[in-house]
Amino acid sequence: MVTRYEDVAAIFKDPRFSTNFSQAYGEMGQGLLGWRPQALRVLGNQMVTQDDPNHARLKALVHKAFTPKRIQDLEQRVEHITTDLLENIAKRDVIDIVEDFALPLPMTVISEMLGVPEDQRDDFRRYMTNMLDIPGFGLLTIIKNIRNTLGLIRYLKNLIQLRRKEPDDGLITALIEAEQEGDHLSEEELIGMVFVLLLAGHETTVNLIANGTLALLEHPDQWRMLRENRKLMPTAIEEFLRFTNPVEHGVIRFATEDLPVAGVIIPKGSVVMAMLSSANRDETVFDNPDELDISRTPNRHLAFGVGMHYCLGAPLARMEGSIAFNALLDRFPDMQLTVSPKAVRWRPSIAGFRGLVELPVRLYRHAAAA
Repeated sequence: MVTRYEDVAAIFKDPRFSTNFSQAYGEMGQGLLGWRPQALRVLGNQMVTQDDPNHARLKALVHKAFTPKRIQDLEQRVEHITTDLLENIAKRDVIDIVEDFALPLPMTVISEMLGVPEDQRDDFRRYMTNMLDIPGFGLLTIIKNIRNTLGLIRYLKNLIQLRRKEPDDGLITALIEAEQEGDHLSEEELIGMVFVLLLAGHETTVNLIANGTLALLEHPDQWRMLRENRKLMPTAIEEFLRFTNPVEHGVIRFATEDLPVAGVIIPKGSVVMAMLSSANRDETVFDNPDELDISRTPNRHLAFGVGMHYCLGAPLARMEGSIAFNALLDRFPDMQLTVSPKAVRWRPSIAGFRGLVELPVRLYRHAAAA
């Protein structure tokens, strides 16, 4: 487990720390991979668990389907979805920020981006939640996770088959049609890529919005500052990413040879976990790292990683987060927590995500007096 900023960044940038199990274990790794359940085999066949040159190949194919212009074109639609969500919850005094806002906003956006039919989105969300929110690492947990993952794979296969028959302007259709010098994504690569896009375009954003809202409500001075000066929104988003850590650790790496880290030799084949949550609180890089400062600059956080595995969904998360916080501050300037910050519950997860189970808030100050 690596915790210091410079060491975490160095591991992310060093190709000798592979995300590909078979690269670290050679023929033995290939043999073990052959015994993997289908759920792990299919989802393992994607960019995050590949090194170059295959990583570069997959990225070149996906780049045509996930461009910055596509994200920019989404802004108006995200604003519309945000407005609709807030219109619905504005009728109530008390809401759950997670269930009523932070979760449905990115879920609706990524569903529309991928081309998920509206009547299937509840199933889509259930598969994702069941797969990611399983605590522990025991045998029963592994069995449950494989079962849930197989369910998601079946769903994604059906969705891909639908888009082969009925193309639309969504990302799945774009991925099916993506081509680079005669190269296409295989069926397994398509499923793996859609899975990556789900994580990149959904999970990080849910946690950014919910965790960031909690951080602001715990720091009323920062809430007021941002409410009164929206020019701080870009630096505030970066600080939410650093301070609240929507993702606690990066993808697990494997040492492909004996490698030194902070004066310690990491033996070949070792599993290495780079802790983003610790790196983003490193006092040798950040002044007063345990304080929320929405005007912090520079802010070289590692929330989205660094190097070739830098998060594909970073621009989308930043755009959605900015729209979401601006809307919340405009619509509910007096929002308050209804519970002690110590009473909020965090989601159990085996995927490294750091998110809230719920975040109950009172929207209107007058309701508290009543």
